[in-house]
Amino acid sequence: MVGYDGDEPVGYAYGAPATEGREWWRPFMEEPNDTSTFSLSELMVRPRWRKQGISALLYKALLDGRSEAMVALSVDTAHPKVQELYESWGYRKVGESRPFADSPLYALMVADLPLQSD
Repeated sequence: MVGYDGDEPVGYAYGAPATEGREWWRPFMEEPNDTSTFSLSELMVRPRWRKQGISALLYKALLDGRSEAMVALSVDTAHPKVQELYESWGYRKVGESRPFADSPLYALMVADLPLQSD
């Protein structure tokens, strides 16, 4: 999903359905009744367009109508405001992971789908 202001790209969001049985959240939480998961890979808004609600618009456009039961993502724990933003959208932290020895520590977060209305 790419957002534009006229011809100018302002941000994007992307992800993909997770492979059944290989979801990263499995070691961190009890298995839900419906394990179908959409993995949110990245959400970015260019500096000039930040703090205008564009990230929420991109996020909602990407996830609206998804058939999966939940959405999962990871957030660098060095960025607590980003984690707080996702929590305000209904995410809950289920664990932490450092996937590689030289990688940051990530907060692992999930939220239920469909998205709740504001």
